[in-house]
Amino acid sequence: MNDEGKRWPVGITVLALLAVFYTLYFARTFLLPIAFALLLDFLLSPAVRALVRWHVPLPLAAGLVLLALLGVGSLVVYDLSGPVQSWAEHAPESVATAQSRLRRLLRPLQRVTKTAEQVESAAGGVAGAGTAQPTEVVVRGPSIVSRLFGSTQRFLAGLLEVTILLYFLLAAGDLFLQKLIKGLPNVRDRKKAIEIARATEGSISTYLLTTLAVNAIEGAVVAAALYALGMPNPLLWGALVTLLEFIPYLGALGLVVILTVGAFASFTDVGHALLIPGAYLAINLIQANLVSPLLLGHRLALNPVALLVSLAFWFWIWGIPGAFLGVPLLATLKIFCDHIERLAPLGEFLGRRDGEEKALIL
Repeated sequence: MNDEGKRWPVGITVLALLAVFYTLYFARTFLLPIAFALLLDFLLSPAVRALVRWHVPLPLAAGLVLLALLGVGSLVVYDLSGPVQSWAEHAPESVATAQSRLRRLLRPLQRVTKTAEQVESAAGGVAGAGTAQPTEVVVRGPSIVSRLFGSTQRFLAGLLEVTILLYFLLAAGDLFLQKLIKGLPNVRDRKKAIEIARATEGSISTYLLTTLAVNAIEGAVVAAALYALGMPNPLLWGALVTLLEFIPYLGALGLVVILTVGAFASFTDVGHALLIPGAYLAINLIQANLVSPLLLGHRLALNPVALLVSLAFWFWIWGIPGAFLGVPLLATLKIFCDHIERLAPLGEFLGRRDGEEKALIL
């Protein structure tokens, strides 16, 4: 058979991709907890191995690490429950106040827009005489809270599923990797599988730990700056910075918008209000251009175009939780492609060589 006969038909390839997209979208409730559990397994496996080296049994080591994670998470939630409840109680009036002050600030632009609309209406008045006005239909989408977490029951069920699955992954250790290696036909494939698994775990674990530390420090600095500027609930804003900075580009953009609305709701002086997002932007620029490149070096050097496409894709498929998973999933794909000869061109596109400009260091 010639090379033409060996090629996979394009139509079947397109249908296979569409089937994958369809499955990822409609099975997101099932797949999201698994994805988060695997990601946390990459993060926590080194700590479990360290306890095992100290002669702690593997199931006990997994339980201790998981209990430590749950303890830290519960402590953070408890400390932030007061500011979150206070913000939620005053959110409607705060947003209304911010809208009023922003509307006052944008009044000159609104006047220009209104004049342009009047001119357009006068020009089309004769042509539109006798024409019935179209009926306006308002579609109310889900709230922001439901977009973030869904219903309370679904969120708690997903959290419980992640916790249980994470424990079994940590307690299993290298069992799944050993089973995979035994199923491969030759020694070369087994060695390659071990290389991919270790490289993925090492890179993702290093990225997550370093990014968490950098984001936590940035959140603390932002909280201190906002406290000095008189912004209410600085700890809440600092925690929000720590969380949303895991999403490149989009997280910073969202924080600027949120801080701007919060600042205009808290301060009557326009200059004082603009200092709040300005302070965050200054701190974020220092973090993104000096601190992160210094700490992360050239690990996970990803093409920014591929990164934006990955963020957009996973946000489209899985919403905001997908945006948090976009970078680790892209990094995992790059590592996989780097170890497979046929996929090397794709790995080359997803990353960059030393010396290439305009690439993002993660």
